[in-house]
Amino acid sequence: MASEYTTTEYIQHHLTNATMCTTESGIAFNKACKDAGFWVWNIDTLAWSIGLGILFLWLFTSAAKKATTGVPTKWQAFIELVIDFVNTNVKDTFHGKNSLIAPLALTIFVWVFLMNLMDLVPVDILPTIAGLVGSTFFGMDPHDVYMKAVPTTDLNLTFALALGVFVLIVYYSIKIKGISGFMKELTLQPFNHWAFIPVNFILESVTLIARPVSLALRLFGNLYASELIFILIATLGLWQLPLHFPWAVFHILVLPLQAFIFMMLTIVYLSLAHEDH
Repeated sequence: MASEYTTTEYIQHHLTNATMCTTESGIAFNKACKDAGFWVWNIDTLAWSIGLGILFLWLFTSAAKKATTGVPTKWQAFIELVIDFVNTNVKDTFHGKNSLIAPLALTIFVWVFLMNLMDLVPVDILPTIAGLVGSTFFGMDPHDVYMKAVPTTDLNLTFALALGVFVLIVYYSIKIKGISGFMKELTLQPFNHWAFIPVNFILESVTLIARPVSLALRLFGNLYASELIFILIATLGLWQLPLHFPWAVFHILVLPLQAFIFMMLTIVYLSLAHEDH
């Protein structure tokens, strides 16, 4: 597939999301959505993220239904290992009392890991399949069919995840401390004097907003750079194999690490929100 494009076109094609929008003439896709404004859907990101979320639910639900008290199967033992790993980190990091935190941490860890894992799929396979489907069933030019299969390389998704965490931070901060306590936290720290209220508010507001922003950008930046390197390696054609496999093996460690960092920072931020000074 790389030979059909120049190197620049090949990279741009692989880094472009499949989009859908509504226009005056009806539903439009991809290039027709260029000037559609804000309301544009990245349908590949939505499809893969929702699909992998359903896969996570199905895998863990089926394991729970088949669980036995006797000698566990290898799959049950693996699921229990993942749950124990997450639960241990929650107990060690989260100091409040909230039954939501452990399930939330498990969902974040496994879901983000599955989305990251798509980075190991060879970069030409899914776009080529999408191009064949588009040309065969919809009469589209394969060059106009896009498929970006790693959801976490889309800044929209990572910001959406981080925004969900931010809403929980604000919600539990107000629930545990009350509105007055939350406002005091924003206005009387780090300098506990009324004269420094404007300074404190600016500093604490920046700190509060920086949490979801850092969550989103950290995950996006690492996965986007990783995917870009895979694409650059793919431009080498048959010569990519000596470089592709070492980079893929390295990512067997990187991909779960990024999911773990996102999970741990979420737990830490929610633990801070539960602290009642």
